[in-house]
Amino acid sequence: MAEDYIKLTTPLTDEDVEKLKIGDRVLLNGVIYTGRDAAHKRMVEALDRGEDLPFDIKGAIIYFVGPAPAKPGWPIGSAGPTTSYRMDPYSPRLIALGLKGMIGKGGRSQEVIDACVKYKCVYFGAIGGAGALLAKSIKKSEVIAYEDLGPEAVRRLEVEDFPVIVVNDIYGNDLEKEGRKQYEVKD
Repeated sequence: MAEDYIKLTTPLTDEDVEKLKIGDRVLLNGVIYTGRDAAHKRMVEALDRGEDLPFDIKGAIIYFVGPAPAKPGWPIGSAGPTTSYRMDPYSPRLIALGLKGMIGKGGRSQEVIDACVKYKCVYFGAIGGAGALLAKSIKKSEVIAYEDLGPEAVRRLEVEDFPVIVVNDIYGNDLEKEGRKQYEVKD
């Protein structure tokens, strides 16, 4: 199975994302960060005040997830992706600062897709409803910012062979739009 995947280790570089095309299956290794809309709002507000982000954004990947509590002996509970469009107002700003990847589910706005092209960032899809399975690839989890947000706090995750698919590449391609074209009724 792994031979069908591209293996990448964070932080990502321009060269890493330049080789990715929509539909590519990827196994991520290294550190990724979590953040949903409340955390994204706080990060952008911090930037507006001239403050630093809670982690180095250059080459980073943000996973749009609010994980369930961990069972005893596990680093994290079920960790399925959340709908990504809620981060669209904030993502272009983070992409411009060096964010190289985002993981979620659902489509993205044209503004986000344009920022991905301009600054070389990719949007990965993770399988919704498979949070327990995805959690098996998370080897360590620690809250690093905004603890008061509970499940939506920013976490630093160490992942091993975390499975994703490229939905938006740096060339402006959109897997969701291309997928729909296959099933459109032609007159």
